[in-house]
Amino acid sequence: MPATGSTTAQMETETDRRQLLVTGLVGAVAASTLVSCNRKRHEDEAGEEVGAVEDLMREHGVIRRVLVIYSETSRKLASGATAIDAAALADAARLFRSFGEDYHEHSLEEQHIFPQLRAAHSPAAGLVDTLLLQHQRGRAITDYVLATAAKGTIGSGDARPLADAMNALVRMYEPHAAREDTIVFPAWKEALGPKRVEQAGDLFEDIERRTFGHDGFEDAVRRVADIEQRLGLSDLAGFTAPLPPSSAPNAGASSGNK
Repeated sequence: MPATGSTTAQMETETDRRQLLVTGLVGAVAASTLVSCNRKRHEDEAGEEVGAVEDLMREHGVIRRVLVIYSETSRKLASGATAIDAAALADAARLFRSFGEDYHEHSLEEQHIFPQLRAAHSPAAGLVDTLLLQHQRGRAITDYVLATAAKGTIGSGDARPLADAMNALVRMYEPHAAREDTIVFPAWKEALGPKRVEQAGDLFEDIERRTFGHDGFEDAVRRVADIEQRLGLSDLAGFTAPLPPSSAPNAGASSGNK
């Protein structure tokens, strides 16, 4: 009996040890998976990771699609049309506010990118004051678009002021985003170096998921596509430019004879 009891105790000890090993292995795999998920940034269709700068520029792509909505709506209002889908326009302004202003501008650029450029004494930091002023001006215009669209219809008295406000935002934001894409973001990447940029990308992904509760970029793309559909702006072919006027006959020959 003592021998049997000793053998049983040994077997139980061995079983417990194996269970602990299995539990530890499962826990390690789960922890590794969790870290991988938390640190994994966006991937493109080929499964390649999207870096922090490319992610910022893709977010600008969503913002630019809202600017196209504003520009086309302004053109219609300027031509005298008032039968604009005010609810769709309000949704565009809300997307610009939540994704463009609150998330992209405030949570990423203003809280991280601009301060890091200044701390690094980058020449690109000379643009920051103007960029911040333009962020504030854009928010004031968004407030105006939201308040006007909230009326449910665009009255004749609101058409021209609304068109002017949206055109002003488009005119401001096109060079604003272009400077960020070609000067600010590359300078930020250079100032931080590869390792810190990678860490910033992980941080930005965490901020995005905390802000939206899911993939904010993919959601924004779906939302802007839906708004384009409602406003009749979903067909890319409709934006194809016409051919320029033909040159005058023999213009080249006349020029050559001078």
